[in-house]
Amino acid sequence: MPVEMSRARFEELVADALDEVPDELMALLDNVVVLVEDKAPKDDPDLLGLYEGYALTERGWDYSGALPDRITIYRLPTLAICETEEDVVEEVSVTVVHEIAHHFGIDDDRLHELGWD
Repeated sequence: MPVEMSRARFEELVADALDEVPDELMALLDNVVVLVEDKAPKDDPDLLGLYEGYALTERGWDYSGALPDRITIYRLPTLAICETEEDVVEEVSVTVVHEIAHHFGIDDDRLHELGWD
């Protein structure tokens, strides 16, 4: 049975997960905003998180003036796969790390190799 959790509480968990990212890495996040949305895109309704933008490894001389990259964490799909609040805490943490890794140019295959499924 999915966990029920308010959006405010879920946003707190996302903020807590961001607080757990080492300061050295957070200092390297450049031009990124982290958002919470209830539903994932219609074409991928089970998606837990999404990074949209230009990874640091893809930025060149023409990057200046770009809109911020976006990391979106999806509340309802996350809650749907979790049975306890502790599961939600863990899943949010993993998803936040996963999406931040994309900002640094780390793809899904490499994340899988590193054990971040």
